[in-house]
Amino acid sequence: MTNIDHNLIPESLDAYWMPFSSNRNFKQSPRFFVKARGMYYTDSNGNEVMDATAGLWCVNAGHYREHINQAIAKQLESLDFAHSFSAGHPAAFNFANRLVKHFPDALNHVFFTNSGSEAVDTALKIALAYHKLNGAGGRQRLVGREKAYHGMGFGGVSVGGLVNNRRQFGVLLPGVDHISHTLNIDKNAFSRGLPEWGAHLADDLTGLVQLHGAETIAAVIVEPVAGAGGVILPPQGYLQRLREICTEHGILLIFDEVITGFGRLGASCAAERFGVTPDIITTAKGITNATVPMGAVFVSDQIYDLFMNQSPAGVELFHGYTYSGHPLACAAGMATLDIYEDERLFERALQLNEHWTDAAMKLRDEVNVIDVRCMGLIGAIELAPRQDAPMARGTEIAKRCYEKGFWVRNIGDAMVFSPPLIITEEEITTLFEMLAETIREVD
Repeated sequence: MTNIDHNLIPESLDAYWMPFSSNRNFKQSPRFFVKARGMYYTDSNGNEVMDATAGLWCVNAGHYREHINQAIAKQLESLDFAHSFSAGHPAAFNFANRLVKHFPDALNHVFFTNSGSEAVDTALKIALAYHKLNGAGGRQRLVGREKAYHGMGFGGVSVGGLVNNRRQFGVLLPGVDHISHTLNIDKNAFSRGLPEWGAHLADDLTGLVQLHGAETIAAVIVEPVAGAGGVILPPQGYLQRLREICTEHGILLIFDEVITGFGRLGASCAAERFGVTPDIITTAKGITNATVPMGAVFVSDQIYDLFMNQSPAGVELFHGYTYSGHPLACAAGMATLDIYEDERLFERALQLNEHWTDAAMKLRDEVNVIDVRCMGLIGAIELAPRQDAPMARGTEIAKRCYEKGFWVRNIGDAMVFSPPLIITEEEITTLFEMLAETIREVD
C-alpha cells in the first residue's frame, strides 16, 4: 500500500464544503495548517503561529501530547471499535468512573456523545423524557437564552440565541422560549471578573413561568460563560438565582459547559468554579484535547435513578449514537485526564488569572476598545464597530494578527481568546502587546 502524505496541499479545493466559513473567500486566499506542537501551529509556508484559541476552545493541554497519541495507538492494537448497544467495552466504563470524580458530587452518571451539539440535544431529550416518566408530561417547553450557542443540532439551534445560526432554517422546534442575555457594556464595561450589575436578569425565567405556567417548562439551558456570543460572564449572583428559580418551580437546570469544562475557568467546570450545581452538564471539546471527537452529558442521581427504577422493562432511554463511548475516544480521554491531573491544568487558569486579566486590561485605553471581559483563561476585547461596516474592524485585526504569527478569532468586532492552558506568562504578555499594536494600526 502506497504511503501518502495527507498534509500535501490539495490540487483542488472544490469538493470540501467547509463549515462556518466563507468558502468563496477561503478558496481565493487559502490558509493551511500542517503541523502543531504545544502552543503553536505551523502553516503550509513554514510559518509558526501561536494558537491563541486552543484550536476552537478545545486543545486545553496543548498540541501534540505524546501520552495521548500513544494511548490512542495502544487502543487500536487491541480494539478499534465496539458499539455500546447492549454490549460494552471496559474503557467506556473506566472513563466514566474517572470523569464523575471531577464533576459535582450529585452528577454521577455519564452519557457519551460525539460532539457538543450531540451532547446538548441529548440533554434536552433526557429532560423531556424525565418529566414524562415522572408523571409531568406537560412539561415540554425548553428555555434558552439570547446570544447563546448550543451547537448545531435542531435542539441546540432552537434553544440557542444567535440569529445567524437560526435564520436559514425556518421555525425549528416548537415550544421554545428565551430569556435575555446578560451583556450590558453601558453598565459593566471593563469589569474585573464577574460584573456587579445584572443578577436580576435571571428573573426573566420567573416571567416565563408566569406567562406559560411552570407545569409546561421542562428545562432551561445556559452557558455559565457564553463563548460564541462574545465571552459573556455571568453577573454576580445570576447563576445562583437561576438555580433558585428552577428548584422552586421543578424546572431542570442545564449548564452547557462544552467550552467552560476541563479547566478553562480554573476548575474542572464552571459549576465548581461558581458553586452552582445544575441537574445536567454538557461537555465536549477539552474532554479528549480534541484528538478524537467526543462529548459527554453528566446527569444527576435523581434523574438517572428515575429512569432505572421507573422505566418499564427493557430500554430505559431510546436514544444514543453509533459511536457513543468509542474506544479510541475513551483512550484519548483517559490519557487527557492523566495530563490534566499530573500537570494540575484545571488549577492553572486560576493561577494565571491575575496576569491574564492585567495584560488584557492594559488595552482598555486603546483606540476603539469599548470593553474587556476575562476570567481564568478566556477573554474578549470588544471593539466599537465601524458605522458603515459592522464586523469589518474585527475581521481586519484578526487577519493582521495572523500575518504577525498569532491565530486569534473575532466574533463580530469582539476579539476572543482561549489559549491552551499551558500558555506562559511571557506568552500572555506577548499576545496582548501584539494585539494592542495591531489595534492601533487599524482605523
